[in-house]
Amino acid sequence: MLDLSYRSILKVALPLMVSSFIQAIVLITDTAFLSRYSTVAFDAAGNAGLIYITLFMALMGMSDGAQILIARRIGQNKIEAIGRIFGTSVFTIGVLSVLFFYILQTFIPEGILNYSKHLDIATAQCSFLNIRSYALFFTIISLSIQAFFFASGKTWVVLAASIITALSNILLDYFLIFGKLSFPELGLQGAALASTIAEGLGALFLLLYLIFSQSNKQYKLFSYFSFNLKSFLELIKIGSPMMLQGMLALGTWTVFFFWIEQMGKFELTVSQNIRSLYFLIFIPIWGFSTTTKTYISQYLGAGEFDSLKIIQRKIIILTSSFLSIIMIGILFFPYEIISFVNPEKAYLDKSRDILLYIAGSAFLFGIFSVYFQTINGSGNTLVTFFIEGIAILIYILSAYVFIKVYHADIFWVWTVEYIYFSTMGVLSFGYLKLFDWKNKVV
Repeated sequence: MLDLSYRSILKVALPLMVSSFIQAIVLITDTAFLSRYSTVAFDAAGNAGLIYITLFMALMGMSDGAQILIARRIGQNKIEAIGRIFGTSVFTIGVLSVLFFYILQTFIPEGILNYSKHLDIATAQCSFLNIRSYALFFTIISLSIQAFFFASGKTWVVLAASIITALSNILLDYFLIFGKLSFPELGLQGAALASTIAEGLGALFLLLYLIFSQSNKQYKLFSYFSFNLKSFLELIKIGSPMMLQGMLALGTWTVFFFWIEQMGKFELTVSQNIRSLYFLIFIPIWGFSTTTKTYISQYLGAGEFDSLKIIQRKIIILTSSFLSIIMIGILFFPYEIISFVNPEKAYLDKSRDILLYIAGSAFLFGIFSVYFQTINGSGNTLVTFFIEGIAILIYILSAYVFIKVYHADIFWVWTVEYIYFSTMGVLSFGYLKLFDWKNKVV
């Protein structure tokens, strides 16, 4: 079982943060290339990317469910159950991936064309998603294997896969967007193709490593690998609320950006600059969130309840410390950071103002996410679904009032981030204080 020292927590969290950093750099590089190719491609990739990520986060929710179950079985030392959960997660994520691919290919393009204000951006989004949707098939492998390695604390394996994905994506982006080294100039379609191929290479690495790894032998993954009805019901019970959380959260953000697109192209481009940098700011939060789920689940499985507050306190301290480092860069070098994403001077001042304004919301999220993920790690995922649902409802109503009712300046529209994180945090903290959540059986 994982140790409670700061060093051990960092040993789990740092590879996740580096992995998130690499993914953020990939996203920023994608947008940087596309902003230098055309503003329409830049805006279209941002909105279409949110649609893809919405479905990806739904799959990620099921993967998180598998992570919680596997971590709990590791804490209980039930080796034979781990392979069954792993096999069941492959099957479940596979079925969902095929379904989401069908939706992206069949229904989403028509919805985009009917709802968007600007036809050129809408058409470009459809072109992007037509290619990008094929990456969902690679998630069947990558997300299932990630769940296992996250649960066992071997996060560096996922880091290695992220490095392979990132490097190949950046190179392929450069070649395929601009048509370098005899590659065709594909523009926005090139960005989609580059990301899809890169994810395939990352998934291939994870599969090959798992097959030959000591962890495979230790937990006898393929000896017990199977679809198991009991494991499936456990996974659905734990994972489906998290899957719906992911879809609701990112789906709401997607609606938010579609409303911004209807405000105007300037507002959309500025907001896409902020969206890209958000992924950089949230790196420590995502790393320590996954770490929180693993630690809480393992220690609950072992019945060591007295250690839970220690886990929370140490992870909050570490999250806040890492966020402070990022904020120093944002405070002193906002123009330089934004210019890397999009060098167009027309968008710099407004992007800087919004970036500085919303930076504080990251600290709220960093602290509150520890409490939120504690609930997830305990297996009470239905509770976090309701918490997320309430926060999202308040978020989308606030966005509607700012954008549709008061027609507020785009600077003030981004106030909704504070509203969302505060609501989620208060509800999570209140639940942990008022209810018995430690004895959940999973």
